[in-house]
Amino acid sequence: MQDIFIGFTSITWKMLVMYGIGGLLIWLAIRKEYEPMLLLPIGFGALLVNLPLAIAWEHDGAPGFLKVLYDAGIANELFPLLIFIAVGAMIDFGPLFRNPVMIFFGAAAQFGIFATMIVATLLGFDLKAAASIGIIGAADGPTAIYVATKFARQYLGPISVAAYSYMSLVPLIQPPVIRALTTRQERCIHMVLHEKPVPQWLRILFPIAVTMTAGVVAPISVPLVGSLMFGNLIRESGVLERLSQTAQNELAYLVTLLLGITIGGSMKADQFLNVQTLLILGMGLAAFVFDTAGGVLFAKLVNLFLPADRKINPMIGACGISAFPMSARVIQKMANEEERGNIILMQAIGANVAGQLGSIIAGGMVLALVPLLAR
Repeated sequence: MQDIFIGFTSITWKMLVMYGIGGLLIWLAIRKEYEPMLLLPIGFGALLVNLPLAIAWEHDGAPGFLKVLYDAGIANELFPLLIFIAVGAMIDFGPLFRNPVMIFFGAAAQFGIFATMIVATLLGFDLKAAASIGIIGAADGPTAIYVATKFARQYLGPISVAAYSYMSLVPLIQPPVIRALTTRQERCIHMVLHEKPVPQWLRILFPIAVTMTAGVVAPISVPLVGSLMFGNLIRESGVLERLSQTAQNELAYLVTLLLGITIGGSMKADQFLNVQTLLILGMGLAAFVFDTAGGVLFAKLVNLFLPADRKINPMIGACGISAFPMSARVIQKMANEEERGNIILMQAIGANVAGQLGSIIAGGMVLALVPLLAR
């Protein structure tokens, strides 16, 4: 008789809280359309793993399907790297080649990563865990998962949820930060669009050169950088169009779906609901804000040395995070709201592409330097 009711008697208050969190993520995905490809499977995965006895994770010593996916795609970093191949196939580095100065915004907007690392260590996290938390600020979910898998697997659930949740909330998080740091006059600055063609040889050579450079400077970053650049080389080669489209669509959708439900499956109530999780979520938000602010303030600094007719709209700096291409769209929407007809989308995309590259380089630096500093 006891076995009949074990599903009811096994429910704890923590599991009920996780049902609420999972339901909230699903609601945000469906009602608000905040990154539904990610938040919906994450939310449903959180429900599955917190059902009584957690059959979807493990039962009678045998792994459930969620643990199979975790071992096959997260524990060995496969899913994040496949996502990078898909993202690389989506990225057009043309806007960055036409306006190379945007690469500096991709670097400046990584400020929050290292600022948050310092805060995390002061709050008692070890250096490797602090680095994993700081990477949330890059707004690059696959990089956050990859670094967390290497350095802080025990915090993978909250780090992954924070990274992808804040990515989906870019339209809510970035505008207030930007408005607080800029004047309306600055937000109305027009920028000249450079339309010079980009030769194909440069598009093809770029991913090869970046991968080779990463392999020499920071060998541990090669899986991250190489996956992204391989996807981009497929796109730019001009001879693999069908494969490029497959990477951008079928591969991206399928792996994102599996990644999402597996991340949700890592959100077990007894491991997720604790003080450390709240701290990670809070510091992740702070890192995101710091990264946005770092890019905007860097643009304002650059403007001090530029003539009036060449000023940079400082909102562009906020695109230096890696939420590609959502951040660029948000910035263009804000520019149009401030002054109808002010088109800065291509410059924003250039900074956003630089941010994607910058986040991976930052992740590579963290992977290379933190083990040396932690000795």
